[in-house]
Amino acid sequence: MSITLYDATALTFVQILGGAERVLQKGREHCEANGIDLDDIVGMRLIEDMHPFRYQVVAMTHHSVGAIRAVQAGTFSPPPSDTDQDYGALQQLVAETREAISAYSSDAINGLAENRVEFRSGSFSLPYRGADFLLSFSLMNFYFHATTAYDLLRMQGVQIGKRDFAGRVRFLKD
Repeated sequence: MSITLYDATALTFVQILGGAERVLQKGREHCEANGIDLDDIVGMRLIEDMHPFRYQVVAMTHHSVGAIRAVQAGTFSPPPSDTDQDYGALQQLVAETREAISAYSSDAINGLAENRVEFRSGSFSLPYRGADFLLSFSLMNFYFHATTAYDLLRMQGVQIGKRDFAGRVRFLKD
């Protein structure tokens, strides 16, 4: 069996973004049922020196569809840290990101494997081959930020679990 870049990236992004949509909806319902201000959630941090919840969600989308677009364009920079989206805008961003990735064909994603992309942050830069960037940099960051957003909601008592996080898993259908 061979696995393609599309299988490892786009399908995985779509799966976990679907889970993130569910997690965010359950978070909204929990907050509304318990009188928790959603503005407090978007500004919440695990610890003072980490980015807030809103950044975690923005970074999750940035390291998925943003990474694919960066490999197409040839450059990638981290997401802005001064985002100001409210909870509803974050939910919409995740849904739009999942839809945007779903629109890519397997040929389009697989065709990015040999593209060159440069990571840039200030004066620092690193060159990557497209497949290496997506598989060794973007996927890791995508999972990190998705997990951090999940953890922040769990800290607030939102009843979510691994099945929510995982989204729709891909299984053999007879």
